Amino acid sequence: KIQYMFPKAHAAAYVMMAWRIAWFKINYPLAYYAAYFSIRAGGDFSYELMCNGRERLDFNMEDFRRRSESGNLSPKEVGQLKVMKVVQEMYARGFEFAPIDLEKVGATQFRIYDGKLMPSLSSIEGVGENAAQQIVLAASKGKFLSRDEFRDRTKAPQNVCEMIHNMGLLGDVPVSNQMSIFDLM
Repeated sequence: KIQYMFPKAHAAAYVMMAWRIAWFKINYPLAYYAAYFSIRAGGDFSYELMCNGRERLDFNMEDFRRRSESGNLSPKEVGQLKVMKVVQEMYARGFEFAPIDLEKVGATQFRIYDGKLMPSLSSIEGVGENAAQQIVLAASKGKFLSRDEFRDRTKAPQNVCEMIHNMGLLGDVPVSNQMSIFDLM
């Protein structure tokens, strides 16, 4: 009269999945982290909190832990703390994040370049999936000559354009394509 018995096939499938994950984590760690952050971390990955070096990550994690003890973490921050632990593991294994390059970045997928992991555009807080896809599509058509051209080609909201500029992702492009006579002197 057993009411529920965990099926052996189901248990075998879980064990096989765990072995596959472990194998990739050991033999292809950057591919593992790219897949994990792209798929599993979802909206809990924060470029600002996690991609500014190990010391900054440790500072943010300590802040989250301190606030967690007093019960002051939002559900989103609880999820971010879990992802921070995986990022901390990645840093401990000697891997780093590559700076975002608008010509190479993925909208929602993390990518591997030069032995480093490049975060997706959607990992930047405030940049939604649709805006990230529009930016990647516009960047595939050539470099941006100005901030105005970036806004026009991507159709991104003004706050996203400002955020991208403030993060230095556009480089030193001028505000407008219009030239001043003083630029020639």
